[in-house]
Amino acid sequence: MSTKPDLVLDIAGVIATNFSPIYWEDLASKGKVSYEDLVAFRKEVREVLWTGSIQEEEFWTRLIDRFPTIDRRYAVTKLLAEIKPLPALEMIPLWSEFANIHLLSNHRTEWVDHIISPIEYYIKSITISSDVGVSKPQRDIYLKVNAHLSPNENVLFVDDQDKNLIEARNLGWNTLLADTKGEWIKYVSQQLLS
Repeated sequence: MSTKPDLVLDIAGVIATNFSPIYWEDLASKGKVSYEDLVAFRKEVREVLWTGSIQEEEFWTRLIDRFPTIDRRYAVTKLLAEIKPLPALEMIPLWSEFANIHLLSNHRTEWVDHIISPIEYYIKSITISSDVGVSKPQRDIYLKVNAHLSPNENVLFVDDQDKNLIEARNLGWNTLLADTKGEWIKYVSQQLLS
């Protein structure tokens, strides 16, 4: 039985960049469509996209049906190019020596596979909303992750949105808000390595 603590990390905004709103601004500009209309579309499809109620293909079809001047190939390529590794990604191999690492994210597996693949060996569990049918901050997604955690009750969850930390706290997890400057990385390293 492992005595390592559990470190649960969000993906977007924690180990990889978040593609919004820069992505949507770029699409609006290139497609000569209203940014506000694109944002409204994003809000309309957010829940069904993140929970896997629609497949990725349907998302792109809906986008192009609504905004025919957007070039689909460009939109797909640009989205994947916007999701880049953040400095914390490089820390995962080291952190995994001292903690069981878990990923918990509202995302599409297809869009973050290039981020996860290089570090998958170091990850104990991966819970992505599009695969499990529920998204943060709903309690059920945290319970799915909880099933993978060690019984030692030493859990730290890092997310870039405070609203996603509330349910984790309710489960007894320690939480940390990821700041944009990356100061949280130093904190995690100090906690694990000291």
